Amino acid sequence: MSDDQLQSVLELNGEERYDYFLSEVAEDREIWILVNAENRFLKIVSEDGDVEYLPVWPRSEFALDYAEGAGDLKPKSISLPEFFKKWVPGLESDGLEVGVFPGLDKTLWITEPSELKNDLQDEMSPM
Repeated sequence: MSDDQLQSVLELNGEERYDYFLSEVAEDREIWILVNAENRFLKIVSEDGDVEYLPVWPRSEFALDYAEGAGDLKPKSISLPEFFKKWVPGLESDGLEVGVFPGLDKTLWITEPSELKNDLQDEMSPM
């Protein structure tokens, strides 16, 4: 993916990036997160402390771009079956939401893990 393509996708609004995320993940069957040197995933807490979420991206390039300047964070792939089977129940039991595809405008789509799973399954099901 060229820098121009990366930039144009990052400039989409939150809803457009959510739709892009669904189509890319449905096609590639993987989700990208950021982990540190201890393999702990990045978790973000909102400024007011009301929401904790796992940021996710449709491709490693977007996660890398987000992590730029963050030192020890690196992209890690999670297969869709693993995300559905292990991550969705784990995130829900931890009370974490999912922040889908943070962009340049600092907006993102925050959703329940099971909602994201349903949206991805809908995206993958034949019409």
